[in-house]
Amino acid sequence: MAYADDIILGGIVRNIEKNMEALLVASEEMEIGIEVNVGSTKYMVMSRYQNAGRSHSIKIDNSSFGKVEDFRYLGTTLTSQNSIQEEIKSRLKSGNACCHSVQNLLSSRLLSKNTKIKIHRNIILPVVLYGCGTFPLTLR
Repeated sequence: MAYADDIILGGIVRNIEKNMEALLVASEEMEIGIEVNVGSTKYMVMSRYQNAGRSHSIKIDNSSFGKVEDFRYLGTTLTSQNSIQEEIKSRLKSGNACCHSVQNLLSSRLLSKNTKIKIHRNIILPVVLYGCGTFPLTLR
């Protein structure tokens, strides 16, 4: 279990079910205000293989969890195929929007070239490169 309110890790479906059951039991026993909303709990099988996780269903206490193909976590889109392509497209789109928002500054004759470079480095690049250190490296 990484963070009780965000993610439960398990290598196989049975481990995830065990971890979730343990979380439910612990939240009831400790009486510290932790409640698990089983109705809004979702799961995702992450694999590079297309057919991974298609036959899995997770059930705890007669409740079945919904499966998702992707979701945003800490500002990054995670996909079931462990692909980073959509995240790169999203980052470039955000960078383009950011560039468009400061276009008046970048095209102004009142600002020096060095100031425009600083705007690019300090405003646009961080938007595009956010989280890129965690992108998985692949042959592609």
